[in-house]
Amino acid sequence: MCTEIRIYVADLAAYNNGKLHGVWINATDDLEAIREQVNQMLTDSPEDFAEEYAIHDHEGFGGFILSEYAGLETAHEVACFITEYPDFGSELLDHLSGDLEEARTAAEENYCGCYQSLADFAEELTEDTTQIPVNLVYYIDYERMARDMELNGDVFTLETGWEEVHIFWNH
Repeated sequence: MCTEIRIYVADLAAYNNGKLHGVWINATDDLEAIREQVNQMLTDSPEDFAEEYAIHDHEGFGGFILSEYAGLETAHEVACFITEYPDFGSELLDHLSGDLEEARTAAEENYCGCYQSLADFAEELTEDTTQIPVNLVYYIDYERMARDMELNGDVFTLETGWEEVHIFWNH
């Protein structure tokens, strides 16, 4: 698995003339440094008057698909978000259709934590907020509580691995 989050920026003048010319750039670098690398790539172009570029490939973005025309600033912001939340950042962006602002709100304000299952979260939430009589403990069905939480739209989950479920309030 690629640990570095990179974009491949291609020179469109060279590309349109059948030549592969571009550069891999660490998308978490300073935005000005990214622009400088792109400008240097265009300066070194095998074609005269190379001015346009596009993101033709990317690595390290997990399940999130970065658009070819996303732009350097968007690619940088998404890469920084994924770096900030490596356990679920790309999956959260994918789940929220690439809405970075909504993903940031979910991560910062609505994240409940990582559990083995939604039922484990329901059990912890219930036991932390309710005094359960000892004689009723074995009658509580946390699996059904978890199912109802999800069906009612109270929470959404992201499964990122075996028994690795990230839970978010759905506000």
